Amino acid sequence: MKHRGIYITDLDLKHLSELLEVARRFNEYDPADLAELAGELVRAQVVPSAHVPADVITMNSTVCLEDLETGEEMTYTLVFPNEADIDQNKISVLAPIGTAMLGYRVGDTVEWPVPSGISRLQVKQILYQPEANGIAEAETVDFSPAAPTRWQETLSKLSKYQEVFDDYA
Repeated sequence: MKHRGIYITDLDLKHLSELLEVARRFNEYDPADLAELAGELVRAQVVPSAHVPADVITMNSTVCLEDLETGEEMTYTLVFPNEADIDQNKISVLAPIGTAMLGYRVGDTVEWPVPSGISRLQVKQILYQPEANGIAEAETVDFSPAAPTRWQETLSKLSKYQEVFDDYA
């Protein structure tokens, strides 16, 4: 899988760095997935939220993707783990597809490893991007260990969703 330049807003970088710190502290998520997200953050071009291009997938963006093998189009929203809900097409940034989507632009091909090889989705359209809609300040995201039970439940729920993606691939 090739790596290419991606954009991350300064606020997304802040929140995602906090997320990684808490996820590592609880040691309940696959370290490889955490390392993949950390790697994306390190190689990303960080831009102020007010200046991110409107065709970039940021946190809480809703995007239309096309499976390059089947031609099927799907719509997903990239969210933090506590908001993930496959039934509402909300994909966690900690899921491999979520990490793969982050920072990509319209026209880019999102690739990520699946048991059967590499899955490839093309970003067709950004249906909603918070920054393009004047929402520069994201709501506060609470990753504090004050509610470890809630965090563990969220991680458990995400693990179940990963099975859906593995089956899809």
